[in-house]
Amino acid sequence: MTATRGLEGVVATTSSVSSIIDDTLTYVGYDIDDLAENASFEEVIYLLWHRRLPTQQELAELKCQLSVNAELPKQVLEHFKLYPINEVHPMAALRTAVSLLGLYDEESDVMEEQANYRKAVRLQAKMPAIVTAFARIRKGLEPIPPRTDLSFAANFLYMLSGKEPEPIAIEAFNKALVLHADHELNASTFTARVCVATLSDVYSGVTSAIGALKGPLHGGANEAVMKMLTEIGTLENVDTYVREKLANKEKIMGFGHRVYRKGDPRAKHLKLMAEKLTNLTGEPHWFEMSTKIENIVTGEKNLPPNVDFYSASVYHSLGIDHDLFTPIFAVSRVSGWLAHILEQYENNRLIRPRADYTGPGMQKYVAVEQRG
Repeated sequence: MTATRGLEGVVATTSSVSSIIDDTLTYVGYDIDDLAENASFEEVIYLLWHRRLPTQQELAELKCQLSVNAELPKQVLEHFKLYPINEVHPMAALRTAVSLLGLYDEESDVMEEQANYRKAVRLQAKMPAIVTAFARIRKGLEPIPPRTDLSFAANFLYMLSGKEPEPIAIEAFNKALVLHADHELNASTFTARVCVATLSDVYSGVTSAIGALKGPLHGGANEAVMKMLTEIGTLENVDTYVREKLANKEKIMGFGHRVYRKGDPRAKHLKLMAEKLTNLTGEPHWFEMSTKIENIVTGEKNLPPNVDFYSASVYHSLGIDHDLFTPIFAVSRVSGWLAHILEQYENNRLIRPRADYTGPGMQKYVAVEQRG
């Protein structure tokens, strides 16, 4: 056996959910460019879970199911008020809340196919309410109940601010949700599949995935990008800041990707939205700084931006707190996690790889009194 660090290049399973081939990302064979320009997030959820696009009636039924399951149990809302609010990152709150939801789902441990699908609907529906409720409660505000007449994207923005969002905001947020929905066997998805391969429940699988997404090398990059932009402050400071980082061999967040060589195909869509939104909000300097950073890093290191880089300024322009960027990633990616969890259940085998041992050879136990 030969160990491969980070399992790079290792094919661990087969899947019909999504693919990355020759720098092209597809969901069930649909190019991400096609979906980003044309599909609603609800259509993408259906596509990932059923491996086909829905009819009008099927889409209406899914929207209805998501709508009627969107509210959180009162126990979860009350639980948020027990957290040490000023010390808790929203990703930790999200991880805990999803685990807590499992306690209030009567079908939590029912492993029948239809029960697992119903749990998937309930979890997908409640993720926006978890993020937005926590975001408001920590500021001393009351959570805003979801509306049945708004799309998934519009409802999230409404529950966060209490204001009905503008069409361009809905378009941008829907596009971001579509782009983040799935990404083959990424770290959090693999974590979810490893968890449920033991025949653990859906809530455990998603809680595990959130734990993996919480790390800055996976989901936390867009928050780190906004922190970098804030530190730089002005367009004039970009050159010095970035070149010092590169000279010191420090990582510039939001650039490069393990599986893409020519560039992340999702980045261009959010770049266009970032330009529109920063101009609309009267803060074009965020986009101008970002493009200047891109030119330097890509020019010096041949590293193109990934999806996290421009999503930072998109979310900032939508008035979203910076530490909510990664939870929003989870609101979208749970659609992919659930698709992979359901797929794992369909043809399950315990995931149990081996390790290449590098410790000492055979040793003999020596009683403690005889050890030097």
